[in-house]
Amino acid sequence: MPAWDDIHPATISVQRTRSGDHCFVSYDDDESNWDVLTTFAWTGLARGEKVMVFAAPQVSEDELLSRLEADSPLTAGVSARGQLVLTSMRSLIRPHRAFTPERQWQRICEETALAGRQGYTGLRTFIDMHWVRDLGADLNVMMQRECHAEHLFTGGSYSEICAYDRRWFDDDVLAQMCRAHPVNLLTRLGELRAVHGDGSLRLIGEADLATGAQFGAAVGGALARTAGSRELVLDLTELSFLSVRCADDLLRLVGAADGHDRVEVRCEAGQLRVLRALGEYAPGRLVLTGAGRRC
Repeated sequence: MPAWDDIHPATISVQRTRSGDHCFVSYDDDESNWDVLTTFAWTGLARGEKVMVFAAPQVSEDELLSRLEADSPLTAGVSARGQLVLTSMRSLIRPHRAFTPERQWQRICEETALAGRQGYTGLRTFIDMHWVRDLGADLNVMMQRECHAEHLFTGGSYSEICAYDRRWFDDDVLAQMCRAHPVNLLTRLGELRAVHGDGSLRLIGEADLATGAQFGAAVGGALARTAGSRELVLDLTELSFLSVRCADDLLRLVGAADGHDRVEVRCEAGQLRVLRALGEYAPGRLVLTGAGRRC
């Protein structure tokens, strides 16, 4: 796993993005990038947001439409009425040819205001950072933009993913840009990330059939590590999906953890209902609490 994915304190899956997020994601194969792009776009469209896609310059509009239509036959409709806009950084800053942070910031503010006047709940953009090479922009100027763009997001009506191709950007640039963004995204759909803390375990991504063994190993390992303190806080609130099988495995593992006096499981409303429906394997030891990131 690349270092820049492990150093960020706020890592989520793309399904968990919300208005006001400024997100970093990196990719080393085109398919994973397409998955993140299409999920981000259709989530925004479903929420009544306007979506602007700045794909890599080498990607044609026909290919982009084809990819989006693979997820839904409604692409033509949302595109025709202007809710989905396929564009480029060249078009955004036109008639100017040279990129400056101030020029781009101004145009994004204008597009965000326009989306509001058009009746959309917000604006979200997916920006593939290959535009830097396409425009011949100075890399340091681009990095300055990324490090000082917080004013775009303070109103809570604009969100953005900046997608960096790891085959083109240096590791040092990737690490710096990851740290510069308030939110870091998992690089693939269907991924599960376990973050171990002092007496805690935070799970991010998807806990399902494909990641079930990893899920069980992470929970079991956390229980083993905290046997001495006899307490564990297990945070599920950043899971975008929790299968019934994984929920049942969790309860079974907690029920068998005789070395613990308290296992607090922090979960969202849907997860809470699933866990309660399955029954409490260890009443008195297991504590279910509701919390989570507002979507």
